[in-house]
Amino acid sequence: MTAVSPIRTPARSRFRRRHVAVWLAFVVASIVVGTLGYMALFGWPLADAWYMTMITLTTVGFREVEPLDQLGQVWTSLLAVAGVAIIFGTVGIAAEFIVEEVTSGRREARRMQEQIDGLSGHFVLCGYGRVGATVARELVQAGQSVVVVDLIQESLERARADGHFVVLGDATADSVLRQAGVERARGLVTAIDTDALNVYVILSARQLHPAMTIIGRANTLEAEDKLRRAGADRTVSPYVMAGHRLAELAVRPAIVDYLDAALDHRDPAFGLEAVAIVEGRPLDGRTVADVEADDIVVLAIARGDAAHARYESNPADDRRLVAGESIVVSGDDAALARLRARA
Repeated sequence: MTAVSPIRTPARSRFRRRHVAVWLAFVVASIVVGTLGYMALFGWPLADAWYMTMITLTTVGFREVEPLDQLGQVWTSLLAVAGVAIIFGTVGIAAEFIVEEVTSGRREARRMQEQIDGLSGHFVLCGYGRVGATVARELVQAGQSVVVVDLIQESLERARADGHFVVLGDATADSVLRQAGVERARGLVTAIDTDALNVYVILSARQLHPAMTIIGRANTLEAEDKLRRAGADRTVSPYVMAGHRLAELAVRPAIVDYLDAALDHRDPAFGLEAVAIVEGRPLDGRTVADVEADDIVVLAIARGDAAHARYESNPADDRRLVAGESIVVSGDDAALARLRARA
């Protein structure tokens, strides 16, 4: 079940406003016409005419203000019918409002689930606390779609308000991960603040999608090894990362600032990218000089899997690229986009 708040479409809201406006106009018209009718037909004073109209429309049933002849009985009967219509109209509008409030959330949930079912190559994010919200923001800035899974309704409301797809449920359950499209996902990040839950999420996700990239949050140093054994490709400890960053800022602030600027997706001036060399694609067998001819700087060539890669820094211009390697490059957004298209 997705976690969404009821959302009414503008067309539906306009229809309801018109409906209520017509009903209010009918009520007011009935009171005015009834009062004027008693005054004009029978010569009653305004107070008596208004009082008789109100007790008739509300079907209270008090005695007549003045004895009624046949015309008066007909006029009062017509007002009584209008009163019954007003009562049923009020009940109908109230019921319509209640039913729409109950069903609109379900309708919106089905709509969002249909959108999630159409996703492929997205990221599943488990846990939307402070760490998870930061992860989601960075993924979106990198052009990725994110489906947030969380047990806490308030967290999912924040995620939905931030523009993400959301799924309410326990991320350790296979059914919930399937609902988030984990079998079609590019990767999964579990950022729950409990190590045991992160381990269970990784175990379930790895079984459902063996080839998917999985990143796990380790809240303690001891948990990092357990997360890797459960199937995580990479583990991150927010506390270790924070300590490392503080130390780097103390001794190498310029380097940290440079990397921050290069990894900031909002700055098109320059950026860093890792591009895989795929067999048979245009970059396979090309030289470093060929790549750098298009306003690109090749910083390093990586060999081996991502977790244990070996880097050849500052490669020579005549160094040929081989399928299975990756190149770490720098350039502006336009040049990097052209390089990704070639790769």
